[in-house]
Amino acid sequence: MTELWVERTGTRRYTGHSSRGAQVLIGSEDVDGVFTPGELLKIALAACSGMSSDQPLARRLGDGYQAVVKVSGAADREQERYPLLQETLELDLSGLSEEEKDRVRLVVERAVDAVCTVGRTLKSGTEVKFEVADVG
Repeated sequence: MTELWVERTGTRRYTGHSSRGAQVLIGSEDVDGVFTPGELLKIALAACSGMSSDQPLARRLGDGYQAVVKVSGAADREQERYPLLQETLELDLSGLSEEEKDRVRLVVERAVDAVCTVGRTLKSGTEVKFEVADVG
């Protein structure tokens, strides 16, 4: 299983790591060149939806199809949560009939609902446990 961790690199700045060698810079919204934790959550959702729809779309549109998944949602700062996250999968469906377009939409929605782990987790909620460990 891939290990994940973040290390503090400055005031409200962290670097996220995976045991597979990936890194991501994380920080406050006022810092250039970093993602906020909330932005990473949204990107994870968009990437999961895109990846979940990849095979059904490749079968219908060809392996070289282009796709962009946009995601947005403002934080409710009183509750410190995102009450709504909106995703839009942008595709060129101009070569399809209206019936084929409707079928693509249905198949993609079903695929994302069935296998997007991030979306399914957000929709159902999850238990989060947190602890402070003394390593000194």
